[in-house]
Formats: sequence, structure tokens, C-alpha cells
Amino acid sequence: MTFDIKEGNGGMTAIVSGRLDTPAAVKAQKEITPLLENADKEITLDCTPLEYISSSGLRLFLTIRKEASAKGGKVIITNINDEIRKVFTMTGFFNLFEIR
Repeated sequence: MTFDIKEGNGGMTAIVSGRLDTPAAVKAQKEITPLLENADKEITLDCTPLEYISSSGLRLFLTIRKEASAKGGKVIITNINDEIRKVFTMTGFFNLFEIR
């Protein structure tokens, strides 16, 4: 699992790839520091190459959202596959995030 983070167009984009399970979420907690530091901007989480997300991965997304809300930023999640769409539907994430 990786978070490939890039800055541009006044915001941040993170391409989230692989399996975002519990061990990966623990590792990713350090990788998302640039997103948290720039949470006053628009953050796009591109999930095109994301294969799986666990509750720990969902919690990581919530951490980013919470920081963005506190700093006046915005989080957009893009390109989720059908399996992740099911998880987002079951957990109510569609109500918490702007998903494109």
C-alpha cells in the first residue's frame, strides 16, 4: 500500500494504491503527514489503484477529513472500484465525503 502524494493546482492529491488493511494503515499514518499539514487546502484521494480498504483504512480517511474540517479544507475521494463502493455504502461514507 502506498500514498503517492503530489501538490498542484492549489491542493494536494494522494494516489492510494494496494491494500489499505490494518498493517498498511499503521504505516500510512506517517505517510499522510503532508496531507495533514496542508489540510487547509483541497485534498483529493485518488483510489483508482486501491484494491481493498479495511476499517483501519476507513479510519485513516476519517483522520484526513477531520483535519481538513478543522482547518477549513475539503476532501474529495475519486475513482473507487465496486468493492470499495460497497464498503462506503455500508459504512455511510457517501454521507461524509464528496465522492466522484
